[in-house]
Amino acid sequence: MNLLVTGAAGFIGSTYVRGLLARNGGPKVTVLDKLTYAGSRDNLPESHPRLEFVHGDICDAPLVDRLMAHADEVVHFAAESHVDRSINGAADFVRTNVVGTQTLLDSALRHGVRTFVHVSTDEVYGSIKTGSWPEEHPLRPSSPYSASKASSDLLALAYHHTHGMDVRVTRCSNNYGPHQFPEKVVPLFITNLLDGRKVPLYGEGLNVRDWLHVEDHCHGIELVRTKGRPGEIYNIGGGTELTNKELTALILEVCGAGWDMVEHVADRKGHDLRYSVDWTKARTELGYRPLHDFETGVATTAGWYRSHRAWWQPLKQRAQLPPGKSQEQPLKQPVEQS
Repeated sequence: MNLLVTGAAGFIGSTYVRGLLARNGGPKVTVLDKLTYAGSRDNLPESHPRLEFVHGDICDAPLVDRLMAHADEVVHFAAESHVDRSINGAADFVRTNVVGTQTLLDSALRHGVRTFVHVSTDEVYGSIKTGSWPEEHPLRPSSPYSASKASSDLLALAYHHTHGMDVRVTRCSNNYGPHQFPEKVVPLFITNLLDGRKVPLYGEGLNVRDWLHVEDHCHGIELVRTKGRPGEIYNIGGGTELTNKELTALILEVCGAGWDMVEHVADRKGHDLRYSVDWTKARTELGYRPLHDFETGVATTAGWYRSHRAWWQPLKQRAQLPPGKSQEQPLKQPVEQS
């Protein structure tokens, strides 16, 4: 079986592919990745008998068509995913997340691809004060990033309803784990502390997120690919809701730092207060459940960054991140935030 995986030089996609390649008798995997600032060829094996790496853009229709002709199934990770970058400039997000997805869908339809898994985000739902979003919840995206992802979700599902294409959509909560680009909050805080720098915390740190280890997320995606139903959406959650202040306290503890290493900074534009996904459907239909305890997972993640300084330091420099730059801050000097 031939599997085309887009965006798999990034954090989540590379974790997914490494898991597939570790299995005996797994599929042949073709990775298509543009290698933007957040992607690294080093996230994947240098060589593997079941891996082909293609450096290219999902908006390149002839290239996509050439690869799709040999694909049985597709798992689509490729996306611009940084909220504050989208606030600073939305054009790249519309091009990659919407036009790129449409390019892939058109090609998959032409070539009769068996299954198309579209990987999305809980941010398409917007903010929720109480309870958790089921998959049927109306979409109310709050940022250009989440709006572009919501658009791509609807486009993918339209190919199912219009053409009968086997499209399956996943929506995950906040990921963390090894190999995450250090502009995201968990690795940004960890690497700052490893460098003896303060960590920036938005406002009073009351925004709430559900945290999901990247390996649990990838396990959920694989369950959707192999056991999911055509035309369905599956929420994939981690089961650990924390305020940003609680998250900061855990990271400070595992890094052996105190609250004197925290700097409170002004909040971001349109910052959603709380995300929470109801993943009952994935649990009951697919047998999904997260396996990583969050406190242990964060400690293990901190250990990975501590021992892989040569991996993350060049990435920070390449992205021209100021020392305190974080996951949700536009690349403008000078800012520190989380």
